[in-house]
Amino acid sequence: MKNQLLILLLFPLVFACGFDKPDSEVQFPKLISQGMVLQRDAPIKIWGRGIPDEKIRASLAGAIGSAKVLPDSTWTVLLPPLVAGGPYELQVNLQLVKDVYIGDVWLAGGQSNMEWPLKQGVIGAEEEIANADFPMIRFFKVDKDYSAEEKKDVSGGEWKVANTDNLPNFSAVAWFFAKQNHLEKKVPVGIIESNWGGTPAEGWTEAKILSELEDRSYTKESKELIENSQKWTEILAENEKRRVLRDSMVRQPDAAIAGEVSSTNYNDGNWRSINLPSANPLEHIAWVRKKFNLTATGEAFLTFPSIEQMAYIYVNGVQIHYKNWGEPVPELKIPAEILKKGQNVLTIRAINTWNNKPVIGAKDRMFLTQNGKVVKLEGAWTYSNSIVEPLLPVVEYHNWKPGFMFNAMIAPLTKFAIKGVIWYQGESNAGRHAEYRELFGTMITNWRTRWEIGDFPFLFVQLANYMERKELQPESNWAHLREAQRATLELPFTGMVTTIDLGDEKDIHPRNKKDVGERLWLQARKVAFGEKVLASGPVFQDAKIEGKDLVLTFSEVGKGLKLSGGEEVKGFILEDAKGKFHLLKGIILGKDQLKLSIPEGVEAAGIRYAWADNPEVNLVNELNLPAGPFKADL
Repeated sequence: MKNQLLILLLFPLVFACGFDKPDSEVQFPKLISQGMVLQRDAPIKIWGRGIPDEKIRASLAGAIGSAKVLPDSTWTVLLPPLVAGGPYELQVNLQLVKDVYIGDVWLAGGQSNMEWPLKQGVIGAEEEIANADFPMIRFFKVDKDYSAEEKKDVSGGEWKVANTDNLPNFSAVAWFFAKQNHLEKKVPVGIIESNWGGTPAEGWTEAKILSELEDRSYTKESKELIENSQKWTEILAENEKRRVLRDSMVRQPDAAIAGEVSSTNYNDGNWRSINLPSANPLEHIAWVRKKFNLTATGEAFLTFPSIEQMAYIYVNGVQIHYKNWGEPVPELKIPAEILKKGQNVLTIRAINTWNNKPVIGAKDRMFLTQNGKVVKLEGAWTYSNSIVEPLLPVVEYHNWKPGFMFNAMIAPLTKFAIKGVIWYQGESNAGRHAEYRELFGTMITNWRTRWEIGDFPFLFVQLANYMERKELQPESNWAHLREAQRATLELPFTGMVTTIDLGDEKDIHPRNKKDVGERLWLQARKVAFGEKVLASGPVFQDAKIEGKDLVLTFSEVGKGLKLSGGEEVKGFILEDAKGKFHLLKGIILGKDQLKLSIPEGVEAAGIRYAWADNPEVNLVNELNLPAGPFKADL
């Protein structure tokens, strides 16, 4: 009798715990998937789609939450904050998401210098890739996409572990940042990459917000896009069809056609002549051929590093290399069995999907070497833009339009809790620098509003030095853009990394990404984690005229100001009362001050530092971090 009574008492409990579990099917967005990292010490949102009015029950690492599917088929479950750890399993109804970690999650946004992967010539990448075994660091690369209306989910992407296979494709800046976060805080780290080369800040900002800023370069277009969103949805659909067709055309060429066109026997008599590298009438899928003579047999080496963007390279009908976007062509070894004594032919199939205009060759960097003898390849070539393959369809880059990338690559992420953002962008807005401070600040505020988690840390990279060096360049667009970036520090919980010493005069994509990522991490330690650390180079505080000298005071100097080279301070220019500019010479005066000599007879009106596209500068602090560019009135 007692046993029967016990069974009767336990039955409701068993039923409640086992038989009443929600079992309706649910769907997750792509971010909520195997291998994901969720933000520690913050409320966790789990969301998706299901059958209206059905119950949802979610559990993760002992945390439990429930909800009901709304009439529009969506549901959201809120779980309490969890400490770092893992791997765990997320269970929602009867479905499991495995290999889940709790740690720090960052969004890595911007244009090509943030997108730039380790595999594309980054300094130190080979060592990083060879030693990549970080199972608690994961990257989620958001597929490139844009839309006239906000999307509920990103178009593609998956969580990938930081190992030798995956690391080459990770953002280099984000990798070096994530690695330091993981090693120093000893927690899992997740990076959500949402970036796109060549894009302006307004494309990453909600169009409705931009439309409320009157008389800006993007105001009218923002309003038009909002008013005609359905029309633009149709335009984008047609453009996408052309893109799919174009991409199918530019993939690896038909082997038979390629073999024929690149062979020594091919008749290119109906092709036109071109003088490489000085001329560039190339368009669409461009084929170019160069005949050259060899006086001996044996292997040879081809030096031909410059081709934009993609290329298939053939010698005597044999493909010897494929060049992908963003990668230089390495020195290529041509086996002896491919070459002939006498006449040979080099053939290149080049495509530039950015603007349908490939560029081939660079002066003094087009030659073949055999047995110590150099065969120059500059000069006359034959080319075809349409004889071998048809013209490419025109594909517009509508992703640049206000709000379009926000709609497809940012809005779908805003339920996913993050620690903060690391951002590297500005090159595409340099020509409109007067608007950038307001635009950039608006974008940051817009993102913070949409995430609904307060003023999360927003850490960004100031533009690096680039282009020809000029001593006096007061109207430099890049200098003005850097000043707009500096002014954005007025927003709370922002941090800026100065890279005025890390650039490349000839390449807008400097390959030193390690220092950039690690400097961002210094800012994270200060801004995001509240550590009292020296996180930047010297920061200008004030300037005073003392007789014939100008005395400047700096903060963030550590043990004191110093020079990275030379005996005199470089990089300062003075603006006089007539609007003319003068180079200044100076010396370090003390721990946090330096003295600049005002030229005889000049009435000082303003001071600028590192004010040029590619200034020569040498003022650093204890950590050898460079002083940031600035301008100030006197």
